[in-house]
Amino acid sequence: MTYSLDNVWPTPLVEIQGGERVALGRIFCVGRNYEAHAREMGKDPDRDPPFFFTKWAETAVIGGGEIAYPAATENFHYEVELVALIGEPAFRVPANKALDCVRAYAVGLDMTRRDLQLKARGEGRPWDTGKNFEQSAPLGTFHRVSDVGHLDRGSIRLTVNGEVKQEADLSDMIWSVPEILHFLSELYPLRPGDIVMTGTPAGVGPVVPGDRLLATIDGLTSLDVTIGARI
Repeated sequence: MTYSLDNVWPTPLVEIQGGERVALGRIFCVGRNYEAHAREMGKDPDRDPPFFFTKWAETAVIGGGEIAYPAATENFHYEVELVALIGEPAFRVPANKALDCVRAYAVGLDMTRRDLQLKARGEGRPWDTGKNFEQSAPLGTFHRVSDVGHLDRGSIRLTVNGEVKQEADLSDMIWSVPEILHFLSELYPLRPGDIVMTGTPAGVGPVVPGDRLLATIDGLTSLDVTIGARI
């Protein structure tokens, strides 16, 4: 959707392969879940419990396409991520049962106003202005677990204008998907339609208007995004 102040932002419907659409609930995101990315962000990775932040459902851009370069930033970054769609209610679920609540997986982008995020982090403030803004969560087509299984290994990759910027394996996650869902479900009852973005590998960096991003994960439909004009 091309950005306009006149746009009405209805509740997005995520796409599941085969044509089904499901109302998007909440967007939960995991911070610094790949060791090399934690280090490039100036942090020492360890296995302290994962931490989370959120985006509005209205920040989703279903299927990719053009997104606007957002206001109030000069350092707009990409982050490619595996995204899990919740299909069953889950609250205080143990890790060994957590995958039972996952319905499908997709490729996603956690687009970030990095300068605002780092300023907030340095001041000990929440990351909302850096993470939660219009068109900051492009999402690809979801694939059912019954078709692709649970993804715990395989290439995760992002190119900008054909140049590889991020490349890792899903097995490089510090916290696995079931472990993430266990910790998250201790904090919030998860509901069908909620999605969980599971963290990004090293190689994050800036984009400018006109750049084309291609995000891929083995076994899933790729996500193609172009950076549009500045708001």
